[in-house]
Amino acid sequence: MREPYRVAPGIHALPSELPIPGLGLQPVNAFLVMAAEPMLIDAGMPVDRAAFEHSLHSLVDPSDLRWIVVTHDDRDHTGLLPRLLETAPQATLVTSPISVTRLCEEFRLPQERIVTANPGGRLRTADRVLSFHRPPVFDSPGTLAVHDHASGTLYSSDSFGTVLPEIGDHLHDHEEQEFFEGFAVLNRAIAPWTRLVDPVKFLEPIAELRDLRPERLLSSHAPAVEGNLDPLFEAMARVPDLPPWPPEADLEAALDAHETAHSS
Repeated sequence: MREPYRVAPGIHALPSELPIPGLGLQPVNAFLVMAAEPMLIDAGMPVDRAAFEHSLHSLVDPSDLRWIVVTHDDRDHTGLLPRLLETAPQATLVTSPISVTRLCEEFRLPQERIVTANPGGRLRTADRVLSFHRPPVFDSPGTLAVHDHASGTLYSSDSFGTVLPEIGDHLHDHEEQEFFEGFAVLNRAIAPWTRLVDPVKFLEPIAELRDLRPERLLSSHAPAVEGNLDPLFEAMARVPDLPPWPPEADLEAALDAHETAHSS
């Protein structure tokens, strides 16, 4: 893991990364919100369990943690979840019903400490309101994007992620072309079904998120983005028109090469 960093007042990123062979590094972020009731957005990767716990404890006493929001059930979002539910006895897990079902395939979750949310729902905590939305791309049907209305922060889960040769803390740490080239790859790779969608309907969740007028967008798989988010929404709107990723293999050429290699 990399060192935690402050994204905005009261918001800290707990950043890590995954190598993507031949392409670069995929950021993997969780976020800690130091609100009146401290809240963790996602719970890191299994490979980072010890480092993630150390980073989290450097920022908050786990006994003070009140909410653990899991945007979906993938392992890069749930690595420390069972441990957190033990060490943060006051924390309530917030996730979608689909994610609860899928998480229970691997973990025994305390059902009395779970609040479920679906797109269109809201959760009121001591000092803020969270609204839940369907992000435009996702690789799990239970995925939620979360908008914190108090801070103007949109936590977009896997959506709006990228792949980079090196990872900085903020978008302005990167060349724009570099960021959006990786953006085009990752947002197709996690959602190859975008080639099959109605492009007009695909715009609906993008418009819903844009209409929230967030001040910043924090993706699980990208550096932090603040200020003008229109380039992100516009790039996402183009995803269904891009060629599929991974590229379609030339099977005949591969078979010919295999036969040539074995006949020589």
